[in-house]
Amino acid sequence: MLQEYLKLNKNILIAFAASIIISAIIAQVLSDQEDYLNTTYTTIADYVIYFSVFSSLFYLDNRKKYRLESGKTDTVKLKDDLKKLITSLGVAEVVYTVARWALQYYFLTINYDPYLASIMSQGISTIIYMIVLNLIVKITRLYKDGN
Repeated sequence: MLQEYLKLNKNILIAFAASIIISAIIAQVLSDQEDYLNTTYTTIADYVIYFSVFSSLFYLDNRKKYRLESGKTDTVKLKDDLKKLITSLGVAEVVYTVARWALQYYFLTINYDPYLASIMSQGISTIIYMIVLNLIVKITRLYKDGN
């Protein structure tokens, strides 16, 4: 069970690392935009990079987990786990999005460099996200009952 939590958190942190780098670059490139536009475009880029990397890593780590001995997919277990994972990610993403957007906008309005505003807002929001996600994963029992 601990190994599953570690794999999930590893995938999340790698995906966030990739999105932090790309988001900072995009924030700086769009530095001539209004603060709310810079924040919005950077947040969109963050999501595209994050979910692309996370989805790929999660699939690679779990592709054999749902295989039956017959070679077919255990669709009941897969659907159950996907519901729990999507619930956990969904709740955490709402919290993350609100915190990230508000923080980046705030940092831009007090004249932080755009790349720094992006990095700081994403770093703080990621910590909040990780706490919320891991609490929800525990509540939904994603890695209990033989999952």
